[in-house]
Amino acid sequence: MNHVESTTSRPLSEIMRANVLTRFNAILGALLVVILVVGPLQDALFGIVLVTNTAIGIVQEMRAKRSLDRLALLTAPKARVVRDGSVVEVALEAIVLDDVLEVNAGDQIVVDGKVLLSEHLEIDESLLTGEAEPLVRREGDQLLSGSFVVAGNGRFQATRIGREAYAVRLAAEARSFQLVRSELRVGIDRILRIVTWLIGPVSILLISSQLTTHATFPEAIRGSVAGIGSMIPEGLVLLTSVAFAAGVVRLSRRRVLVQELSAIEVLARVDVVCLDKTGTLTENDLSVREVEVLEGHERPEILAALGALAASEARPNATLRAIASDPAVSTSSATPPVASVPFSSARRWSAAEVTGIGTWLLGAPDVVAERSTSEGVRHRLDTLRAEGGRVVLLARSPHPIGDDQLLDGAEPAAIVVLEERIRDEARATLDYFADQGVRVKVISGDHPETVAAVARRVGLDPGVAVDARTLPDDRVALARAVEDGTVFGRVTPHQKRAMISALQSNGHVVAMTGDGVNDVLALKIADLGVAMASGSPASRSVAPVVLLDNSFAGLPAVLAEGRRVIANIEAVANLFVTKTVYATLLALAVGVAQLPFPFLPRHLTVISSLTIGVPAFFLALAPNTTRARPGFVARVLRFAVPAGTIAAAATFGGYSLARSDQNLQIIQARTSATIVLFAVGLWVLAILARPWTTFRRLLVAGMVAAFGVILLTPALRRFFDLEIPSALVLFAVIGVVSLAIAALEAGWRLTRWLGSRWPRT
Repeated sequence: MNHVESTTSRPLSEIMRANVLTRFNAILGALLVVILVVGPLQDALFGIVLVTNTAIGIVQEMRAKRSLDRLALLTAPKARVVRDGSVVEVALEAIVLDDVLEVNAGDQIVVDGKVLLSEHLEIDESLLTGEAEPLVRREGDQLLSGSFVVAGNGRFQATRIGREAYAVRLAAEARSFQLVRSELRVGIDRILRIVTWLIGPVSILLISSQLTTHATFPEAIRGSVAGIGSMIPEGLVLLTSVAFAAGVVRLSRRRVLVQELSAIEVLARVDVVCLDKTGTLTENDLSVREVEVLEGHERPEILAALGALAASEARPNATLRAIASDPAVSTSSATPPVASVPFSSARRWSAAEVTGIGTWLLGAPDVVAERSTSEGVRHRLDTLRAEGGRVVLLARSPHPIGDDQLLDGAEPAAIVVLEERIRDEARATLDYFADQGVRVKVISGDHPETVAAVARRVGLDPGVAVDARTLPDDRVALARAVEDGTVFGRVTPHQKRAMISALQSNGHVVAMTGDGVNDVLALKIADLGVAMASGSPASRSVAPVVLLDNSFAGLPAVLAEGRRVIANIEAVANLFVTKTVYATLLALAVGVAQLPFPFLPRHLTVISSLTIGVPAFFLALAPNTTRARPGFVARVLRFAVPAGTIAAAATFGGYSLARSDQNLQIIQARTSATIVLFAVGLWVLAILARPWTTFRRLLVAGMVAAFGVILLTPALRRFFDLEIPSALVLFAVIGVVSLAIAALEAGWRLTRWLGSRWPRT
């Protein structure tokens, strides 16, 4: 059987392993065991947080997996296999060795095989070999999985399947999705590496100081566990996974299939969207508006030639489908062609040879009869294009099919004017991109004037429409030309790929939308490929995002979801790294000063839960439309280091002031430190939650109320080992908190932490 591992989502075992077996879970788990041994159980509360975090991560990713797998079934590639003399459609896993498969234009070759029947079969192997030109495959030739059919049709016998197939042995290059370099993932890993390196030496210093300063061994252990555990940003990775998974689930409800979680990050960074006109700005289905017969030719003959061309392909493209459905053509006396050349997006024409009326070409006017087209016909073509008409030219060739000079001497015979319907949502979608600062470029194989006319109809200023045949080959010059232009016509599939690459070389993050086989190369190289579910199997297989409703209107939701996820993860990262900074600095200060650690584990569980854990969960899922920017780690550190330093200084100051009172017990000094750190941590949260909304005000107020209940309820005070200090100490605590808040606000308002201003939602 042709079994290949699915790339859509991770298996359950990997999800469990990724969420349970982490370095920080190992550290916290060891600390939990220690606390369970020395007691009391109140100091093991962080174990509940540890288990809850892990469970939430697993549940959220499983939820996302189910959504992905369910939607993936709708777009799963199928194969047409000859069984018992009939062609049947089967899942890829059902293919067996020696099966005979049928393929047509737009299909992907899903297993290796040998060609048994070729009707002008042309294969593009560029995704595997880099070969730019389509290759003609005849009986006996080999086909490689991962390539795709650009023209013609045929049958082949499966010779290598499953893990033995060429594409699978090359890491399934054509069907898997090259993971973009994730700045977010790399940044978080860098932060975690820094924290890991810091924990070792700081922990040694802290443990030695606690063993020296505490009267009993259990007290020293509790202080050490509190200090070490607080340095770990245990929820950062969790909430990153939750945000990604929630984004996938939300997009699935909008009928958008995100085939890999990392694509969510790319969504947020997109600043240029390249569109293929047909199927994106316009509906995929065309209709024939009119057939203008040129002088010297008879309408019956023209209609017969068009009918023969329409009947020449097993899976005709949109143009031939429109011609075939036109009443005048369908009722004509067309006879089947004796030979034909299928349409190819690289060639941009098709041909049919019909007994009695000769050889006919149909395609782009500037290709099929460029030299022999009269000035009057050229003027008429330009007029129709300026009106937004999509035109193809029918020409008669004096040569039979198979002659290398087929185009030479071709005589224009008729202009076929096709009508395209603008998608209802196109204008609103383009307006959205303009509002969000995302540039749009229309890249099409049609004539530049036709594309420009469509662009105007949807409210896009085309400027000077660019004929792609005039684009330079030099990479730098091409990048400059693509940067300056908005509408490009006569673009070949390989030029689309080169143009995407040119935009990327200018520092842009590029999304490409398309649905045809001519879009595959561009979809593959783009930072984010977006395909329509109704598009060719090849285009769906290489695009990380598939719009299941075939609606261009789904793109704003895709972009908005990506921005929400990444911007919120950065806000959450600020909270967790601030905590790591103040915990590390407190551990260092306590270790150097040889003081008992100012907290028990249960104190830090309360502070972390109310100022970071619970609020971060809600912030990670809040609306946010800010486009992601480079420099994630630098921005987080520019905020977290000064904020964490102020929090650590205020906490150590409040703790030292309380300890200076000889009559004050250690429990009251720790309560003072807890009040200071909670207040400063809450203000850090308040800064990151701006601008205020009703929900965010209620969130912060709820955290204050929860802390107040703990302080004012005797039973809870005893449980958490808190005791309100004297009025004089409380007054000193209020003063320290006020100074810390003033420092936070001054730094935030005046310097934005040296440029780290958090984007407004």
